[in-house]
Amino acid sequence: MDRLGAGVQLVAVSKTKPVADILLLYEMGQRDFGENYVKELVDKAGQLPVDIRWHFIGHLQTNKVKAVVPFVHLIHGVDSLRLLKEIDRQAGLKGKVVNVLLQVHIAREETKFGLDAGELETLMREFADSTMRGEFVNVRVSGLMGMASNTADLSAVRAEFKELKAMLDRYFPEGGILSMGMSADYEIAIQEGSNMVRIGSLLFGERVQKL
Repeated sequence: MDRLGAGVQLVAVSKTKPVADILLLYEMGQRDFGENYVKELVDKAGQLPVDIRWHFIGHLQTNKVKAVVPFVHLIHGVDSLRLLKEIDRQAGLKGKVVNVLLQVHIAREETKFGLDAGELETLMREFADSTMRGEFVNVRVSGLMGMASNTADLSAVRAEFKELKAMLDRYFPEGGILSMGMSADYEIAIQEGSNMVRIGSLLFGERVQKL
């Protein structure tokens, strides 16, 4: 993990991977694991050590929030005020505070989820106003998350990451989590300011390897 550099958090993307493979990384010191599906996260959390920090990195539906809140350390993909409110409500019922990231759509592919620049501005304003009214006491917006285009044009990928970093600097001037970069582009992401990368295929293969 030294290759990531100081201050960069590694989330090992363990979706579809068996418990045994996760345990191998756990025994090497890895504690942050990312899952895309609620049922899979809940099932694995029941079989693995309790000090694992589970990250939900998939698209979360409001009707699945109740199931994931008891187990999750950080939700990466919040893309609506409605979802944010439901996370806050369910976290309150469990007596905990849930950290979340707002997902921003920076890629050229239309299939990816996330807020555009205008939607992000609106949500941040509504969240601030609601917080001043005493709402959102059980959810903490800790930063931003995004996925770059799936393209061989690395200059385009770099530009998208720059755009997301500029948004983080605007809305979190005192610093926040910037979750961007995966196996194919994490090095560019780190160069552009990412402090959390989501890596799966470089970690889980025929054998487990450390970054």
